Amino acid sequence: MADALKQKSITVQAVEHIRQLIFDGELPAGSDHLESELADRLGMSRTPVREATLLLAQQGLLEVRPRKGVRISSLSLKDMEEIYAVLTELESLAAEEAAGASYNDEELAALAKSIDDMEAALKAGNLEAWALADEAFHSELVRLGGNSRIQSIVAMMSNQVRRARAITLHIRPAPLKSNEDHRAVYDAIRRGDPKTAHDRHRSHRQHAREVLIELLKKHRLQHI
Repeated sequence: MADALKQKSITVQAVEHIRQLIFDGELPAGSDHLESELADRLGMSRTPVREATLLLAQQGLLEVRPRKGVRISSLSLKDMEEIYAVLTELESLAAEEAAGASYNDEELAALAKSIDDMEAALKAGNLEAWALADEAFHSELVRLGGNSRIQSIVAMMSNQVRRARAITLHIRPAPLKSNEDHRAVYDAIRRGDPKTAHDRHRSHRQHAREVLIELLKKHRLQHI
């Protein structure tokens, strides 16, 4: 049992390391990598690396090619549009359900903190910290929605969106409207207003999609 838990922990570490290498562009889209190469790079044995690549393949970040290693998946503009369409609907539903759950301030503390962290990060001009807090907001929002299937689907697609956001983070306008939207969604959930929570979050996600797609087109990033 102890060995199995240890192996699982190492596999989780491998997943996180490989995912970060993809987001940082060190494993670029379309590139091919052998299992042994990744294992050497991470300083791990091949078993947890193999298990990690299978998990990342399920998340759409890479393709496992038997006897050929892995290929880092690329995302097209159409892919991003489809992903955002799904995220928009599912997260908006989560916001609606969270607003109908009668949460108290203590139960909404993590959501509120993520918004405070975003605002502090913007004042400090720290876009990386803002992105982390933004991710925390969306993750907590979906958790508060209480639908496990929405959580699993959103988690998979959010991994793909993170790569596009990492590429465009420093070329996008300051996300002031994004912070305003987050605060409005939080307020609607806090006062138990499902329709406003749903509609405001849907509008927020649609605007985020428009900004991202426009940036990718402007900078000729047809595939990422």
